[in-house]
Amino acid sequence: MASKIRTIVIPAAGQGTRLLPATKVTPKELMTVYDRPVLQYAIDEAANAGAERVVIIIHPSKEAIRQYLTHDQKYIRDLEARGKHELGRTLAQLTPPKQMEIVFAYQHEPLGLGHAISCAADFVLPGPIGIILPDDVIFDAFCMGEMARNYTGGHMVAAMEVAPEDTCNYGIFRLAGPSVGRCVAVSGMVEKPALGQAPSRLAAVGRYILDPVVLSSLKSTKRGAGGEIQLTDAIAYDADTVALSAFRFTGTRYDCGTHDGLLEAAFARQSMVKTARQVVA
Repeated sequence: MASKIRTIVIPAAGQGTRLLPATKVTPKELMTVYDRPVLQYAIDEAANAGAERVVIIIHPSKEAIRQYLTHDQKYIRDLEARGKHELGRTLAQLTPPKQMEIVFAYQHEPLGLGHAISCAADFVLPGPIGIILPDDVIFDAFCMGEMARNYTGGHMVAAMEVAPEDTCNYGIFRLAGPSVGRCVAVSGMVEKPALGQAPSRLAAVGRYILDPVVLSSLKSTKRGAGGEIQLTDAIAYDADTVALSAFRFTGTRYDCGTHDGLLEAAFARQSMVKTARQVVA
C-alpha cells in the first residue's frame, strides 16, 4: 500500500532571474499561465495528492505570495453581491481545501534548493516529504498524485527523457536496473554533468517524494554546483542506504521559469480551458 504524503513543500524563494525584468516587481510564482498563477497549479496538485500541510518557502521580499494565498471570503462575497458571480466562483475554486493547512517558512539567502528544503524542517509532519517545484508546471495528469500511488519507500524523483545536448541542464540519473512499470531503479544522480559525460538521458524533474532522512543529510551537504547547496547532492549521499527510484510520469512538463516555457504552457492551458467549455456547452 502506498504511503500517505502528509507534507508537501513548495520552494518559492527564488529570485526569478530568468524572467527579468518582470520579476523585479512580481514573484515568478505569481506569473500567469493563461488564467491562473504558476503557484496555483502547485497548490492544486498538492490538494489532489491529499496533503495535510503545505509548507511554502518564501523570501521576505516575496510577501505577495502570502497575500495571494490569504483568501478574503468577504471580497468574494462582495463580488457576487455586485453580480460578478462567475468571477466569485472562480476565486472560490482557487481556495485551498479546509483540510489542507498552508504554512510559510523563510529562506533569507539564495543558497540553493537543498537549503530551501532544510528551511522547512521544523514544519514537516511525520512520514515521507513531497516536494513540488512550481516552475515545473505539469499538465494532463497530477504528477504528485501519480507518484504517491506508486511510492513504497525511500527517495523517489520524477523523471523524463531529454536530448543528449540538454543533459547538462538537469540532474541526470545513473541507472541501476530494469524498470518496474513507471519506476526505474537508479543508483544516484549527477547534477548538470558536463556535455558528453551524462550517465544516462533520464533527467530529474521538479517533483520528489523523499524519506525524511534527507533533512539530516542536508545538514552536512556542502555547497556544490553554482556554489549552492544542492538537493540532488543530498539524495546522492543517501543512495548507499536509502532506496532511490526515478518515476516516469505521464503528464507534459513546461519550464515556467523561462519566457518560452510560460508561453508554451499558456497555449496548452488555453486549449484545455476552451475544450472544457465546449464539452460543457
